[in-house]
Amino acid sequence: MFNINKNNTLEVLQQLVENNISQKLSYMPESFNEQQKGAIELFRKRIFLEKIVEESIAFNKKIIFPNENKNIHLATTAESLVEVFQLRSEVYTTINYQDEFPDTIEGLNFDKYDSNSAILFYRTEKTVTGTIRVVIDSQKKLPSENNFSFEKIRDQYSNISEMSRFIVNKKEKGLGLEFKYLFRGVYHLFMNNQIDIILSGLKREHYKLYSKFGGVHIEEELKSYGSFSIPCLILSWDPSKVSPFFKKVFLK
Repeated sequence: MFNINKNNTLEVLQQLVENNISQKLSYMPESFNEQQKGAIELFRKRIFLEKIVEESIAFNKKIIFPNENKNIHLATTAESLVEVFQLRSEVYTTINYQDEFPDTIEGLNFDKYDSNSAILFYRTEKTVTGTIRVVIDSQKKLPSENNFSFEKIRDQYSNISEMSRFIVNKKEKGLGLEFKYLFRGVYHLFMNNQIDIILSGLKREHYKLYSKFGGVHIEEELKSYGSFSIPCLILSWDPSKVSPFFKKVFLK
């Protein structure tokens, strides 16, 4: 499905095409020039997708993850990543979250943070029904830093991360096995990969459940978060301090 670029050939070709197409043809109708712009934008997104897929696979293959359940996996193939990106797009479209988390390519929801994220997914038979990622701090910083600075938190911890893109394709009421095993997976990621703290941004209405995890602290209360004009929280979570509730519900 993917021919992963190893030698920057696509990037060089992109630059050549952009330089050519940026020069409008005065003897052609404006509609033709607009179509050219659309073509180069699609080409640019294709290159970005291949870059993210390649980097994400390499990153996830370095993650230590003791897989103890046949349904939970790290995304280490192009096919599994595309399934995750498709699930994100499907669910975000259904719940009207596309303004805050837009598709990069129609039907595929991914961004630059995927290249340095441990991406977990839950598969039922042949269908991916849930996913979550833990973004490891890098020069790209972390997703929620578009809304809140983590500099003070970096002064406290050497290795910070952010939990985001938690998606479950809910068909029935209740949290389901996806919720249990994805957060169980996050716990194992923390315990095995030298992460000091996990941060996350979420709606305040969801705090009651997360507060039961143990090791959870409210770092900041926000009146809004991106396009969400409702109270939100920035939380920190230290899974080494999980509660008896978490151990009973998620680890047994």
